Amino acid sequence: MSDSRAQIREEIRAVLETFPHSPKAHVQSFGCQLNFCDGEKYKGILQDLGYELTDTPEEADVILYNACAVRAHAESRVIGRLGALKSIREKNPRLIVGLCGCMAEEEEVRALLRKSYPFVRLVLGAGAMERLPEALLSVYRGEKRHETLQFAGLPDETLPTVRESTFQASVPVMYGCNNFCTYCIVPYVRGRERSRTPEAIEQEVRGLIAQGCREILLLGQNVNSYGRGLETEISFPALLRRLDAIEGDYFIRFMSSHPKDATPELIDTMLSSQHIEHHLHLPVQCGSDRVLKEMNRHYTLETYLKTVDYARSKSPDFGFSSDLIVGFPTETDEDFEGTMRIIEYVKYDNLYTFIYSPRTGTKAAQMEFVSTQEQIAARMSRLLARQREISEEFNKRFLGKQVRFLAEKRDPETGLLLGKTREGLVLEAPGTESDIGRLLDVKVTGVKNWALGGEILRGTNDAE
Repeated sequence: MSDSRAQIREEIRAVLETFPHSPKAHVQSFGCQLNFCDGEKYKGILQDLGYELTDTPEEADVILYNACAVRAHAESRVIGRLGALKSIREKNPRLIVGLCGCMAEEEEVRALLRKSYPFVRLVLGAGAMERLPEALLSVYRGEKRHETLQFAGLPDETLPTVRESTFQASVPVMYGCNNFCTYCIVPYVRGRERSRTPEAIEQEVRGLIAQGCREILLLGQNVNSYGRGLETEISFPALLRRLDAIEGDYFIRFMSSHPKDATPELIDTMLSSQHIEHHLHLPVQCGSDRVLKEMNRHYTLETYLKTVDYARSKSPDFGFSSDLIVGFPTETDEDFEGTMRIIEYVKYDNLYTFIYSPRTGTKAAQMEFVSTQEQIAARMSRLLARQREISEEFNKRFLGKQVRFLAEKRDPETGLLLGKTREGLVLEAPGTESDIGRLLDVKVTGVKNWALGGEILRGTNDAE
């Protein structure tokens, strides 16, 4: 920590010593996994400053909402929650309320806060988390509202982090996006692509594995473009190979992959690895080349399916999941039929489906809808129904096979453990509390449309 940062921390701690009680902070994150990862850093900073973390907003002296800007509905929920904090603020005049993350980068949101939510005194944009101590001190010194927008660089590698789990961890490998899909606000609120150095990433991953972490989730808006622009450029497959060489018993997962940059080298690296999942989240978004062009996705269905065909030619059990937008403004019934054909062909293990919602500031928000909301809702219902059938049928390929999975939690009523296999599939199996956080060998005995069922092969896990 530099002298200035150390001085700010000491000044804040001096303020907190005047509190009649132990100062507490509440951080809640909304949206994507990268946002939750940022939230862990906000918690680490606050804890380092002397705050005790609490899950109860009513107890807090600092409340931070770390909010995503990708979907308008999510933004509305956050605004509603901010409004509910007014009564808490009236009961605790010391309370500092802040909005952080992508949502804070939007001028219309900041204007709304100034007009209707004057009790929100901290506004920190995406990538400005290291400025939190400075912002808090400004408010304690009497500043009415502190706003900082900053996403040009990379977060300080020395920022403390409070991990939500002892056996799962998210590790950002890059920030920002250069793709400018016409429906997406991310490049405007998170900036252009910036990659962390492979040395910094490897050091963080090694530390996590040494602490007993069993699953590392590598994050980026488009991990496949990792390394471009670094002083010594490195490809994402090369980074994966570097991390895979670390000794230990763990999984490496990653998201998200842009289809235009998903190469045979990536598939080969995954399949030849010791630790990387045999599953690729590859967002197709739509089954129409015309709509894909209007989305500015930079690939065709033909090139997309080449990646799928290559992976399945190497490993028939290789798993795919995807994002799909239903009801893009120019989507017709014919375009949607193309989407149905895509899910029939690929046989996704899982789909993350969204009904399109306009985002102010994007090109798609200026397009006129050619379908009614009733038509769009009917398409979504049909898509989900067919996908459930596809998932259950295709999951049968694992019946009778042995798989490895990470037990993430246990339902105390049913006694079933829940987690994911190396192939990215949800699996449930009878187990005990002591199994949570362990990598276990399981024989698959049943299939549902959302999960595999299995029995733990106890003899193979005795060494853990």
